[in-house]
Amino acid sequence: MSRPTTPVPLVPLADGTTVPQLGFGLYKVPTADTVRLCLEAIDAGYRHLDTAALYGNEREVGEAVRSAPVPRDELFVTSKVWKDDNGHDETLRAFDKTMARLSLDSLDLYLIHWPVPSTDRYVDTWRALVRLQAEGRVRSIGVANFHAHHIERIVAETGVTPVVNQVELHPWLPQAALREFDAARGIRTEAWSPLARGRILGDPVLDRLAAAHGRSPAQIVLRWHVQLGNIVIPKASSPARIRENLDVFDFELGADDLAAIATLESGERTGRDPDLD
Repeated sequence: MSRPTTPVPLVPLADGTTVPQLGFGLYKVPTADTVRLCLEAIDAGYRHLDTAALYGNEREVGEAVRSAPVPRDELFVTSKVWKDDNGHDETLRAFDKTMARLSLDSLDLYLIHWPVPSTDRYVDTWRALVRLQAEGRVRSIGVANFHAHHIERIVAETGVTPVVNQVELHPWLPQAALREFDAARGIRTEAWSPLARGRILGDPVLDRLAAAHGRSPAQIVLRWHVQLGNIVIPKASSPARIRENLDVFDFELGADDLAAIATLESGERTGRDPDLD
């Protein structure tokens, strides 16, 4: 039996805007399914959609936003500049293409998708995002897959701090030091691959906690993210799972639960280390 869904909290960003704490991730969502799944998510109560140039579904995300029975200003849309377009002028052109595909008047959050230190263009990319925000073309700007030293460099060279750092984060890779670094600078940490691409869900620790709380293992992990203060963007491909993932705001994990989840830390990644790119 489904429960009524508690509204998703809005968390403040350092630039004065707010973002829904739990959103709908669109990585590897096929274009043929994107509009339908976005509208399912919006109907369920999601107000945050996370896409990227790489995902190939920006056009469909924009279509869903325009056709949704929800005012545009109640929806938060994120996109990202792909690493092949890092660089100042390249990023400006990439942003224009993203906005043409989305066909929206504004973008809520634009991120550098990867720093790619081997090409040494992420500072110039950041300068482009700072310009786009100054020109009023995007409300908020941030980064993805940045280690602390990448953030320190862009701040030192531009004087502008990102409001979001979206990184791989799940119980195997809780990123405690990075989360502490971000928090000390007013940066919100956002989790991609929040369920370790589903691979963590067979863990007996999570099965035990799920049984104790009458929830699914995925809900236990998403609740863990929420209690850490993370912004979190799970992907789902069925209406039932879309709704289940959102239904994590009416229960709480206790100290013993959190300690049990902490034992799962292994450092294992499902994606690449940003320093190796």
